[in-house]
Amino acid sequence: MSLKLGDAAPNFNLKSHTLEDISLSQFKNKSNVIILFFPFVNTATCEKELCTIRDGMAKYNDLNAEVLAISVDSPFSQKLWAEKNRFNFPVLSDFNKEVCQNYGAYYDVFAPGKFDYKGVAKRSAFIVNKAGIIKYIEILEDPSKEPDYEAIQKVLSDL
Repeated sequence: MSLKLGDAAPNFNLKSHTLEDISLSQFKNKSNVIILFFPFVNTATCEKELCTIRDGMAKYNDLNAEVLAISVDSPFSQKLWAEKNRFNFPVLSDFNKEVCQNYGAYYDVFAPGKFDYKGVAKRSAFIVNKAGIIKYIEILEDPSKEPDYEAIQKVLSDL
């Protein structure tokens, strides 16, 4: 699936690292949502990205934005990692790999020839406004790169 700016964001309902059910629709008409897909818990770039978001959470709160981080890891491994890093936002498990595919944030094969892992989330950032419309899309082919935090904040400030 290839999403474009202006499309309605596909809804989802996933388990968080605290085993809470979280759906995108619960934020509709309430707040903007930053959806961050990331490949794996306990990896250097993923940890740096989510710690950067954690440390900047006051800014995102001021911009009326909720953060949802999503990987294909189990909520049990996510829980240990989230607690270790004191993440102040939900880390969601797309264990069945449906949501990352619906958003086009999916590697059929991650690191071909090196790992050949099948079905991993691509590092990506989406902004969904209060009406449920996609206002920002950044899908990174290189998993060692981080999203453009300044661009994310700019889009949020313009909403």
